[in-house]
Amino acid sequence: MFLAILFGLPLAGLFWWWHSDSELRRAGFSGRWRMTLAAFCLTVLASYLAIVGGRITGMGNALPLPAFIISYIWYLIALPPALALVVLYSAAVRTFSRRPPAAAESREPAGDRSPGAAVQPGAVVSTRRQVLAAGVVSAAPLFTGGASILAAMQRESFRIRRIDVPLAGLPPALDGLTIAHVSDIHIGRFTNGLVLRRIVEQTNALRADLVLMTGDLIDHALSDLPAGIDLLRRLDAKHGVYLCEGNHDLFESRAAFEDGVRGAGLSLLLNESKSMTVRGEALRILGLRWGGFRHDRSAPVDQDLAETLRRASGADFTLLLAHHPHIFDAAAAAGVPLTLAGHTHGGQLMLTPELGAGPLLFKYWSGLYRQGASALVVSNGVGNWFPLRVNAPAEIIHLSLRRLA
Repeated sequence: MFLAILFGLPLAGLFWWWHSDSELRRAGFSGRWRMTLAAFCLTVLASYLAIVGGRITGMGNALPLPAFIISYIWYLIALPPALALVVLYSAAVRTFSRRPPAAAESREPAGDRSPGAAVQPGAVVSTRRQVLAAGVVSAAPLFTGGASILAAMQRESFRIRRIDVPLAGLPPALDGLTIAHVSDIHIGRFTNGLVLRRIVEQTNALRADLVLMTGDLIDHALSDLPAGIDLLRRLDAKHGVYLCEGNHDLFESRAAFEDGVRGAGLSLLLNESKSMTVRGEALRILGLRWGGFRHDRSAPVDQDLAETLRRASGADFTLLLAHHPHIFDAAAAAGVPLTLAGHTHGGQLMLTPELGAGPLLFKYWSGLYRQGASALVVSNGVGNWFPLRVNAPAEIIHLSLRRLA
C-alpha cells in the first residue's frame, strides 16, 4: 500500500497535467497558459521527487520550505479532487460536443446586436468553454497557493489549552496537581528553530508539577534527535519530565531512537513504570512502546498494557502515557484513572470540531473523554508533520486534576 501511494501520487499528477493541458488546448488557449501549467506541474513533481529521494537515501535535501509546503498540500489534499474534477469536465465536454451543431451554437439576444451584424457561430460557446476550462484547471493550483500561504502563517503558532480533569479516585493530596501535556512535536522540516524555544518557554511558564510527553518527538530523521534531546532537557517540572515513544520516532531506527534518548539520561518509558512521591502520595507513571493499531481499532499493545500493569501492581495512583488514543478502551477496562495520548493532531483538517478527518479516522481524537471512572486526554500536538491545520490548532495542554467527592 505504501509503495502504491508513493508511486501513485506523481503518476496521478502527470495524468492530471495531461488532462488539463488537453482541455486548455481544445479550448483554444495560447502556449503561454499551457507553459504556465507545465511549469507548475514540473515544479511540484521535482519537489516531490526531492523529498522522497532525500527520505530514501537519508541524505535530506536543501529544498526551500515553501517548496515543501506546496508539494505536501498539492499531492495530499488538492490533487485527488482536482483529478476528479478535470476528468468529469472532460467527459462532459465530450458528451455535449456530440450534440447537433445547431444545438451547440450560441444565439445572442437580438437586442444585443446592431442591425445587420453577423453572428459568429460558436463564438460565445467558445468563450464559455474557455472560462470553464480555465476555472477547472486553475482551481486546484490556486487552492494550493492559498492553502500554502495559510500554512506558512500558522506554522509556528500554538495555543495553551486548559482542561480540568475530574477523577473520582484521585487522592485528596493530589487535588489540583498540574500536568503540562506536550505531544507530537515532530522536530524536522516544519517544526524547528525558534518555535522549539517558544515551546520550552511556554511549557516552563506553566510551572506544572509534571511534564508528560506522549510521543513523536522527531518527525522522522534521527539527525533531528539532538535538537529533541536538547528541548527535553530544558523542560522544567517540579516532579520531572517523562515520555513515551511514537511511530514517527521510529521511522529510521527504533533501537537508535530509544538508545539515544535513554543515553541522554531522559525518562523514556517503554512498557515500564516510574514510581514517585508527590505531595506525600504515591504516584506511578506508565509508558507504552509504540506497537501500532489495526483498522478495527483493537490494539496489539493491549498485552503490553496488561503486562506493564501486572509488573506495576500496587495501590499507587496511576497515569498512563501512550501515543495512540485507542489504548483507552483497554486502559479504562483495567481501571487506569487517567490516560494521556496524542497521534491524531486533532484530526488535522476539520470542518467543525466534530466533523472532519478526526472522527473518520479515530474513535478519540481531541480533548477529554470519559469511560466510567477513567479519563482520557488527547492532545492535538504542538508540532507538524503536515504543514496545514484547519480547526485543529496546535497546542500544549495544561491539565489540572480535580478530586470528585
